[in-house]
Amino acid sequence: MHEVGGVPRYEDFPDPVGGDGDVLIDVIAVAVEHVDKQIAAGAHYASKKYLSELPMIPAFDGVGTLPDGTLVGFGDLRPPYGALAEHAVVGSRAYAPIPDGIDPVVATLLSTAVTGMSITTAAGFVSGETVLVQGATGVAGRLAVQVARLLGAGRIVATGRDDDQLRDVQALGADTVINTAVSDDALTQAFIDAGNGGYDVVVDYLWGRPTEILLRALIPESFAFAKPTRLIQVGEAAGRRLTVDAASLRTSGVEIYGAAKGFDAVTIGEAYRRIVEWALSGELAFEMETIPLSEIETAWQRTDLRGRRLVALP
Repeated sequence: MHEVGGVPRYEDFPDPVGGDGDVLIDVIAVAVEHVDKQIAAGAHYASKKYLSELPMIPAFDGVGTLPDGTLVGFGDLRPPYGALAEHAVVGSRAYAPIPDGIDPVVATLLSTAVTGMSITTAAGFVSGETVLVQGATGVAGRLAVQVARLLGAGRIVATGRDDDQLRDVQALGADTVINTAVSDDALTQAFIDAGNGGYDVVVDYLWGRPTEILLRALIPESFAFAKPTRLIQVGEAAGRRLTVDAASLRTSGVEIYGAAKGFDAVTIGEAYRRIVEWALSGELAFEMETIPLSEIETAWQRTDLRGRRLVALP
């Protein structure tokens, strides 16, 4: 990629050269995620680091093999190098083995599935609680619905903007779906009706307008002790900002956490282990579309993936 906000092109680039303690990795698969595009556009807080040199190679993690053939997930590449290449060089602590039996393409999506585990690590989810997944038709949202079901959610409500995709989400385990592409008043009422007494945990990949309306819908209509709602902020597909009415926090019982709350080396490891178990058993379904790296320029601009993750194969 030759300019901030540009589109990556398939072309020759000097191979990365490692220093003492570094490891050469032959890249096998790289997921092209929304965060990669945000970084490339200069719109992410990490953009400054990854765009420090141009031209640069996008994507900050992937899956590949060590010189001895061990399959690993890797990250923390040094600019201007990224994962969307044939080779990568990383430090000795910047890779980890992929468990036996995991398809390398599926392995690129495991970390996305881990965000769904934030309902436990950040919000202390308890089996039987009601979970609302905001933005459930996206890749991470679909996985979060499945994670909530596998963890024993009593009821799962899912939102999105496309009725066909929402039907797919119901097939993955959502009990009720809400189309957010309606008027503010209609969406407010939909949140109230679907809540059936309130939501215990909200995992939010949207932010922006839908969450602003949700917070208003949670304001009680009379003096009462509101049911606590733990909202986890994960993504911003619908906007980077929202306006919060004072009453939304004062009287609704809403608590807002970032998705990283509660994550450390131990909890991330446990969450990853659960995701791997479900992947190996087939209980967790991953939806993706693979493309050869040579098609990255066209694939980078695609808008027709409909809940599938784009994975490039060098």
